Amino acid sequence: MHRLKPMVSRHWLFALAGVMWSAVGLMLIWRAINWLAAMPLSWGVSIGLSGAGLGLLAYYFMFTKTAARNIRRLYALPDRVCIFAFNSPKGYAVIVFMIALGVALRHSSLPRWLLAVLYAAMGGALLLASFRFYEHVRPMSIPSGQKDGI
Repeated sequence: MHRLKPMVSRHWLFALAGVMWSAVGLMLIWRAINWLAAMPLSWGVSIGLSGAGLGLLAYYFMFTKTAARNIRRLYALPDRVCIFAFNSPKGYAVIVFMIALGVALRHSSLPRWLLAVLYAAMGGALLLASFRFYEHVRPMSIPSGQKDGI
């Protein structure tokens, strides 16, 4: 069974984590923008700026610590690991919870302007924190004797 695990170098996990955080962040921001676009311009801009400000605060006070904890965990892994180790088991549980929460919020009676603030804040914080992972992606080395990757 161990042979069936898709194994990669640990450094690929930093790229995978970053891409996942970026993709989810952009998706949440996109949803917020779509809700804001249906509002009068002055409302949409002020609500969007509120979400962006909250996103900066969430990034600084919460997501930098979360990303740092995940980065330390990734460095502690062996060099070759399962590709799905870019997230911890607890992280996968949080993902399932956040997806369920997102579905519940979208189907709730909460006003879309409030959801836009929450989605913009969470999306912005995730997107900013994703760059913490990219800083740890190592370029692949070219084997000795080869030039220009040929």
